[in-house]
Amino acid sequence: MPAYWVARSKINDPVEYKKYTDLVPGIIAKFGGKVLARGGKFQIMEGLDKFQRFVVIEFPTFEQGVACFTSKDYDDAAAFRRSGAGEVETIMVEGI
Repeated sequence: MPAYWVARSKINDPVEYKKYTDLVPGIIAKFGGKVLARGGKFQIMEGLDKFQRFVVIEFPTFEQGVACFTSKDYDDAAAFRRSGAGEVETIMVEGI
């Protein structure tokens, strides 16, 4: 059963944040993930308007998605945004 990594982010430092986004596609692919949406046009339908970037990634299984997020490779890449370049909320949800 597929799973979806859903993230919303606010970019504070585009230069540092790009260092993170340049590394992530290869890491996601390594765990069987496929980016379904990243950036692009959006409309807040309900809730806070703090975030300006939205990402949806599909993984073959919930376990593969969690393994990707908790991997050393991802942790190393995320260090760029976690140092203040961006604010992110991420969830992993199992599909149907």
